[in-house]
Amino acid sequence: MHLSPLDEYPIHQAPVPISAPVTSDRNFYDRSYFNVLDRDGGFMALTGIGYYPRLGVKDAYFLVRRGNAQTAVRFSNAIDDDRLNQNVGGYRLDVIQPLQELHLTVAKTEGVSADLRWRGLFPAALEHPHQMQSERRVTLQACRFAQLGSWEGWIDVDGDRMVVDHTSSVGSRDRSWGIRPIGEPEPAGRPDTAFNGMWWLYLPLAFDDYQIFLIIQEDPDGHRSLYDCTRRWPDGRIEQLDGVRATIHYTPGTRIPHGAHIEMMTRSGGRLQLDVESKLFAPIAFGSGYGGDSSWAHGTWKGGPSTERVTYDLTDPETLARAPFSLIDHVGRAVCTDENGNTQYGAGLFEHAVIGPHHPSGFSDWTDVLTGSPS
Repeated sequence: MHLSPLDEYPIHQAPVPISAPVTSDRNFYDRSYFNVLDRDGGFMALTGIGYYPRLGVKDAYFLVRRGNAQTAVRFSNAIDDDRLNQNVGGYRLDVIQPLQELHLTVAKTEGVSADLRWRGLFPAALEHPHQMQSERRVTLQACRFAQLGSWEGWIDVDGDRMVVDHTSSVGSRDRSWGIRPIGEPEPAGRPDTAFNGMWWLYLPLAFDDYQIFLIIQEDPDGHRSLYDCTRRWPDGRIEQLDGVRATIHYTPGTRIPHGAHIEMMTRSGGRLQLDVESKLFAPIAFGSGYGGDSSWAHGTWKGGPSTERVTYDLTDPETLARAPFSLIDHVGRAVCTDENGNTQYGAGLFEHAVIGPHHPSGFSDWTDVLTGSPS
């Protein structure tokens, strides 16, 4: 264990230096995720930086979907004890004003660069604790906050510069820390069959007057193991929304949605209807290092300072066939209608996955897809 600049401050929560997790679990992580969404669906970017103290690794990624190509650059290096200056190689994240303004830069790396400033549109929101476990151990135990905002700056891929401003962009971000599978695969031991699949829906959406946060995780039989839905205003007011029913509209022959319809009930008993349309999507398993990325996983030791670029052709049927085995992020255009027929238009992240069977959706195994006409 080593001292870091943060040890000068009275912020300790355990009798160890700030840079040392209390747990010795190798899967402890501490990272950020961001998306940059062009409201019209012209392009989208996913990016993040993570620290993995028990593996001795820090890494970052910057992924861009434009046209039919999805390109990512990835950075990795040995971890250091200075958590006030988040950087890996040419990737840097500076906190300008905590919980409100950030500055993200990517120095030109294999043809990809960016200079982006984030500004929060609403206060950051602490989400419900998220926990999953197998037959013998905790596999996920995380604390996370999320926030909706907008971006200003630019992204450049091979000389094609995409301009981003606060009116044309929207984005969500989250900060999470805890335990989840990272790094190289661990020895399996006796087979553990506790994970039978999952259905996931995450909708952080910004409207003119309020934001809506919806997060649902369901087991194959439809049981909700994680569930929260709120409407939040800029002044900090929070309204719990109940009775959520979600219908995902899948593209025939796939598990990739083109939209969703959600019905909710307000605290006063009124009904809200939320219709979300996908303007563009990016499978996060292609280049970002999240679960389902067979080429790289967060926390993997690359032997020293490392950068690499990968590109995926999303018109290739073999490539796209791998997309449903992880989350897919969409630029979501949304319409919220109340019981009086009043509407508000918004945008944000539409994140969905159905991995394995989900009987309420009509998926009975790990490989079947939607048949028939669009719903």
